[in-house]
Amino acid sequence: MIASMTGFGRGTAHAHNITATVEMRSVNNRFIDISVRMPSRLMAYENEVQNRLKRAFERGRLTVQVQVEQAAVDALPVQVNHAAARAYGQLLEELRQAAGIQEPVRLEDLLRQGDVFETAKENPEVTERMAEVVYAARHEASAGMRQMRRDEGQALAADLAGRIDAIDQYLTFVEVRAPLRVEEARTRLKARVEEWLGDDRLDPERLEQEITLLADKLDVTEECVRLHSHLTQFREALASEEAVGRKLNFLIQEIHREVNTIGSKANDADVARYAIEMKEEVEKIREQVQNVE
Repeated sequence: MIASMTGFGRGTAHAHNITATVEMRSVNNRFIDISVRMPSRLMAYENEVQNRLKRAFERGRLTVQVQVEQAAVDALPVQVNHAAARAYGQLLEELRQAAGIQEPVRLEDLLRQGDVFETAKENPEVTERMAEVVYAARHEASAGMRQMRRDEGQALAADLAGRIDAIDQYLTFVEVRAPLRVEEARTRLKARVEEWLGDDRLDPERLEQEITLLADKLDVTEECVRLHSHLTQFREALASEEAVGRKLNFLIQEIHREVNTIGSKANDADVARYAIEMKEEVEKIREQVQNVE
């Protein structure tokens, strides 16, 4: 069953005092285009997230938002710069003695020195565990979005199938009407020639030649056969489990081509009307197909 390219998914995972939340949205696009926003600490894993999504989806513009929270014990962004703290302690002690100050050096004196703290070094093991939690949340979000895209795809498939059936019905009307209009054209042409030239000057062979040429111009048999084939292929694609958006787009272009040719050869009010009805269905299908994966 076909899938839409419009969807939303949200996933949450928790492990190792780490909670990850992933939200993803997708809209239609000719190809697969993935944008991922995640904490700078996890930027090294961005390509892996994108690759996993590319294996899960064929087409669409995907926007992925990743949020990560850690327990305070693991999440402190700074740590003590032990070398600086020792150096400041010694300097302050020397200063106290040189100034003859009796009060001892206190912790608050050290805290006034800005560089006794430094940005905490990343722990590779913690970062790797964080990535594992993100992958789990991404999997849940991806599954949710895939289901939403499939649900919308079912609605699209039903609508497209109904419109293909409508085109098929109009095509049947054309096939019934087409042979009749040729015979009618034959009768009208013969009557006009007889009226203009009179029976004694009418060349039956030449008349038949003209009628044959006219019949060739009016004949839509080949177009009808090809159109039936395209409609069958379209139905088969709708039932496929593969991503068939590009194939459907190609088929609707071919269907449009055959319908246009039938309309240009119409020379008949009924056939022209059926061709217009088919064109309207084709345009509606063309719009819907743009959102099929």
